[in-house]
Amino acid sequence: MSKKVLIIGAGGVGSVVAHKCAMNRDVFGEICLASRRKSSCDKIAEQIDSEIHTAQVDADNTSETVALIKDFQPDLVLNVALPYQDLAIMDACLETGTDYLDTANYEPRDEAKFEYHWQWAYHDRFKEAGIMALLGSGFDPGVTNIFTAYAKKHHFDTIDTLDIIDCNAGDHGKAFATNFNPEINIREVTANGRYFQNGEWKETPPLSEHRVFDFPDGIGPKDMYLMYHEEMESLTKNFPDIKRMRFWMTFGQQYLTHLKVLENVGMTRIDPVIYNGQEIIPLQFLKAVLPDPGSLGESTKGRTCIGVVADGHKNGERKHYYLYNICDHEACFAEVNSQAISYTTGVPAMIGAKMMLTDQWKGKGVFNVEEFDPDPFMEQLNVQGLPWVESWLDKKPEPLV
Repeated sequence: MSKKVLIIGAGGVGSVVAHKCAMNRDVFGEICLASRRKSSCDKIAEQIDSEIHTAQVDADNTSETVALIKDFQPDLVLNVALPYQDLAIMDACLETGTDYLDTANYEPRDEAKFEYHWQWAYHDRFKEAGIMALLGSGFDPGVTNIFTAYAKKHHFDTIDTLDIIDCNAGDHGKAFATNFNPEINIREVTANGRYFQNGEWKETPPLSEHRVFDFPDGIGPKDMYLMYHEEMESLTKNFPDIKRMRFWMTFGQQYLTHLKVLENVGMTRIDPVIYNGQEIIPLQFLKAVLPDPGSLGESTKGRTCIGVVADGHKNGERKHYYLYNICDHEACFAEVNSQAISYTTGVPAMIGAKMMLTDQWKGKGVFNVEEFDPDPFMEQLNVQGLPWVESWLDKKPEPLV
């Protein structure tokens, strides 16, 4: 039986989610796309062959979201708005008894601190309400969590080390642009790095740990840098046997040079400054003058490669394993008018919603994706445009030792 889904957020990811839900009408019978600007939703709706509803909503305003949920009566609220808005939308779902899904964890506006504890604190209330919240059903977090669960289920008795490696080998032709929301991207990149080792979190200065990794399928060697990423928080909780876990992301020198200059002149600050008698936040102003990530699809060429490298034991034998997806920017644009960064987040969001609406994943409370059976999700990745490749390595790659 087909269901009703309310998608909140009409950026690049929201556009992909709307397109992909419309391609799976056997599950998503009715779709409503809502955002602060209804015109953004209408523009996306015009690109989709089948009819979807559109609506205006201020996702910071719980009462507005409640009113929209009561009007449309969805089976699931799929949140691809800003991470600052997660709790307000979860409150609306609690008030209306509606299941919830998001792709990125909550972070407060005034502090670059993205952690799950604010959302995990909703577990008992969601359980008592008889509804489910699924957190982090994007790619990283999301698919990388599923990759880890799949590796553990099928290939390892114990995983000793896990490295999550994210490479965007695409080129958009701009001097400086971010491939997803500039405010969120820059807050993330300029934060201290953090990794997990022997039961403790260790911190590093931003982008101070650097390796060169030779990515597969002709992508080749790329510079990657150690960062903190939220999936590590839930993975260390749900897979406590992992002794060391790190997250790496590739950056080109042009991006890093621009970022350093912007930092040096104060444009990445998230505290308010006074300009012409008004308070402004420099990073929010910078976001307004940078290219909209949703506009980069047509010009972006190249591929992404995101995956996990796991090292551990099976039946007493040491194993080295690499599981990854490669996604082509131009192919994504041809399918859904989007570049691969939005595509790799939006497709898993749709799949997570599909898992919930078809009762393949079900529960009462707040959950991360790795707490469920990874197999049906992995099957859908191959069907929905994000095929994966697994390979056994002779030894752990030298940069990750």
